[in-house]
Parts: sequence; structure tokens; C-alpha cells
Amino acid sequence: MNFFRKIFGSGEASSDEESESEYAGTSAQNSHLSLDEQFIFNFKKNGGKFLYCENKTEVTEQFENILEENDWFEQEALCYEPALFGLLDENKLFYIAPSNPKFLLASCENLIADEGSILFSSRQIRQNKPNELPANIVIIATTSQILPMKSDGLSAIKRKYERDYPTNITTIKYFEKAKEEDFTQYGSVAKNLYLLLLEDL
Repeated sequence: MNFFRKIFGSGEASSDEESESEYAGTSAQNSHLSLDEQFIFNFKKNGGKFLYCENKTEVTEQFENILEENDWFEQEALCYEPALFGLLDENKLFYIAPSNPKFLLASCENLIADEGSILFSSRQIRQNKPNELPANIVIIATTSQILPMKSDGLSAIKRKYERDYPTNITTIKYFEKAKEEDFTQYGSVAKNLYLLLLEDL
């Protein structure tokens, strides 16, 4: 998993130029790409912003950098997960019944490599449809959550929640508006999405 540091450096989002040179002429379907590389390639191709973190301290630092970059300090945020409330409290963000949240802070169920998408359930987004969520999303996930296909993600959810099975299982795949009319994005809502990916393998 040290390829993250080699390709992206510690905690820095790589530029489009870097990703294009790194994967020049490659396809995400090429068998020589590892699962992790395949996810990152597709995620960035979809317009996602990727920040690699070696430990939880770097997660906190990168989260603060995102807040500073977007001027979100002391703003409202949407978050349904008590495990993440500490990050919001530390940065004086208001998350109890927000009326106009600037962003969603959430974890996810899995990261889907072949699509470069994020798999959510009601555990992270309640019953909200993607178009009902804020335009800006900050996701905290781990490298062990990267799976090959959506079907693997659904199987993982079944194993994880044997009894209290979540609802509203959905993916968000597009993280920027299509430069041209793209029929594959019809009906989808583009999100400005940051992924803080924590190394845990």
C-alpha cells in the first residue's frame, strides 16, 4: 500500500496533470492495475478529490485543510454519525438540526473500484437521496473498504449487518459536472466530493 505515498505524496491531493501522466494511456480495466490503483484512477476520473492519510492525525489535519480551503469554519454541517461528531466539535461546526449545511461529513459502506464510486446506506445518509444531500461532501474511509465491484459491496453489507439491515443503499459516482452532455450521467447529481482515505492495511 506504499504506492500511495510514491504516487501522491503524504496527504496531498494530486493534480489532474499528475494523474494523467501516471496513468497515461491506461484503462481502469487493465489487469496490471491493483485494486487500489483501479479505484483511485476511476475515482479521480469521475472528478473526486483524493487525500491519502497514513494515520488519524493526518485525517484531522487534512479535514482542517479542507475547511480552510472552502472557508467552512464555524458553519453548519450535516452529519448523522456520532463517531464523527468530535471532528465537527473541534472545529466549531454546528451539526444539530442544521438549516443550511455547507457540507456532509460521513463515512461510507465501501469504495467500489470498477466504478470509482462511494457506496452508502442509511447508516451514513439516513433516507436522503443523493440530490437531497449538500453539494459538498467529505468522506472518511479506509483502504480496507476498497472492493472490486458493487456486488461485492452489497455482499459486504449483508455480512456486516446480519440483523439490523440498513436501507437506502446507494452509490454516488459523479463528482463534477460533465464537460459535455453525457447520457450515462442522466439523472445523477454531481457532488464536490473529498475522500480522506486512511491507511489501515
